[in-house]
This record gives sequence, structure tokens and C-alpha cells, in this order.
Amino acid sequence: MTALLEIKDLVVEFSTPGGTIRAANAVSYDVNPGEIVAVVGESGSGKSVTALSILRLIPDPPGRVCGGEILFQGENLLQYNEEQIRQVRGRRIGMIFQEPMTSLNPVLSIGRQMTEAMRLHLGLTAAQADAKAIDLLKLVGISDPESRLKAYPHHLSGGMRQRVMIAMALSCDPPLIIADEPTTALDVTIQAQILELMKDLCRRLGVALVIITHNLGIVARYADRVNVMYAGRVVERGGAREIYRRPSHPYTIGLLNSVPRLDRPRGSPLDPIPGNPPDLTLLPSGCAFQPRCTHCTAHCAAEAPALLPLGQEHWSACFESEGLYGVAAK
Repeated sequence: MTALLEIKDLVVEFSTPGGTIRAANAVSYDVNPGEIVAVVGESGSGKSVTALSILRLIPDPPGRVCGGEILFQGENLLQYNEEQIRQVRGRRIGMIFQEPMTSLNPVLSIGRQMTEAMRLHLGLTAAQADAKAIDLLKLVGISDPESRLKAYPHHLSGGMRQRVMIAMALSCDPPLIIADEPTTALDVTIQAQILELMKDLCRRLGVALVIITHNLGIVARYADRVNVMYAGRVVERGGAREIYRRPSHPYTIGLLNSVPRLDRPRGSPLDPIPGNPPDLTLLPSGCAFQPRCTHCTAHCAAEAPALLPLGQEHWSACFESEGLYGVAAK
């Protein structure tokens, strides 16, 4: 199968008073048509920076893409001029941002914000755009959609605002949607509803979805494949079932162990990853995770491990992966 999106060795740097930060360091992953791919990691791991780079939304300065390729439907988006990339945003790739209250314009009605892209990219009249907006709001489960078009973001709950963002991302029928922390500000019940909705829409409409999150537990039942990022690199990737059944990087195992589980005795403490996420201006030599790793050896401090295959569709960047492969998280 030909990949819909293919990121190859992407490098993104930011200039700061403390030095140059390489937020994405030779990041590579792909997304197939109709597939749900998760990108997981702590804050500062580079997952959102990579996603924003796809649509060239990195502010320059201080950030810049300084290496790699982003191939979408066989074309390198990094070679597009400003007019060409504007035609991609919304029309060919939809984006759901982290916090809908700050992503939606507070002084424009929901209808105005939903129909603008449809009129621009699809050439619809005002009446046609309104009719499609109503259909989209019905599709994402919002009742009384006609009146919602006249409402403003502050009139809606957090879950409803997120549904509006999903409807906006679908409005121009893009083959790919990127959801950047789509459930961060929502309670767990609404999180499940939003994720079920997104999965159902992807399956029904054949849309590929990239979910960016810090929580491996959220994507356990929704993703087809998972990419785990740490300090700007992909440290483990593979099929979701394989990653959860046989995690093979100490960071992935740590993320899984820090998620509450129903099969543990009541009152059992969580097992957090020791230490703090790294300062990207002061990364240690060798493996970036070694200061926090309980499996660290002298080899880890001397050399950064490459992402190497362990099994079919399973890759890990750890010198100890062979020994960890097949060892389940606690």
C-alpha cells in the first residue's frame, strides 16, 4: 500500500537565548489511507512540532525546518510555496488543535467559522455552505444544528466545541486529519465520546487520522499503529497491539506502567518514570533517555541507539531491546 503521508528524517530547530533546540531530530513515520496512527510522548517530546511542520505552521523565527522530507500523496510539502500550502490546509489536510476555546475565534459565530473554508476551497455559495455545515454538525452528534450556527464558542460546552472542531476539519473532505491532543481539556467521559466519534467517522468516511497525545492509555483501543517519541526522536514504533503486548523500549514500558489499570489491586500506587523530561539544550551524550533508565549500560552513555527492527512491523531504539522484547509492562 502506498503511504498517504510519509515523513522522512524531519529536523526542526528553534533558536532560543539558551541555545538551539532540535525539537524534531530525524523523525520518520508514515500514515496509510484510512489508518489511525498515534504519536505518543511526554510534553516536549516533539510530537506536536512534527505535526505542525506538516502544514508549515512552525513560526519562523524562531523555528525552522532544516532537513528531511514531508511527502503527502507523493509530493514534498516542504517544497511548496505559500499559496500552494494554503491550498493544502483544510482542503487536503484537516487539523484539530489542542484547545478548542483558544482555537475558535470568540467574536465570530460557529457558522461563520465553519463555512469560511468551504466557500474558499470548495467554491460553495453561502446557502450551500450553511447546508453542509448543518449536515456536518448532525454528523458529529450536535443537536439543533441550525441554531448552533448562530451561536458563539462561549455558548457551547467543551465537548461541543471539540465536536465543532472535528466538523470543521471534515468540512472540505480531506483524506487526512491531524488531531493534536484532541481530548486534553475534557473529562474522561467526554474523552471517550470524542475518540469513539473520531474512530467511527474515520471508518465510515475512509479518512486517515493522526492522533497526538501524551497518554498511551487513551489510544489503546483506537490506533492501528503507534509511534512513541522522546527528546525529538521516535524511540519505538509498531502496530498498536504489538506495542501494548510487547513493549520493547524502557520509555514505552514506563509510559504503560504509569497508566491506571483495572486489573491491579485497589489502592496500588502507580509506577512513574523517574526524573524529568530532558532539557533539549543540554541533552546527555548517547541515548537521551539513559539518565532516567533502569536498564542503562555504559554503551547507552557512549552512543545513541538507532531505530532497528525487532519483529514484523516493530522497531525500537534501545541497545537492550532484545532482552526487553516480550517482557510485558507491569
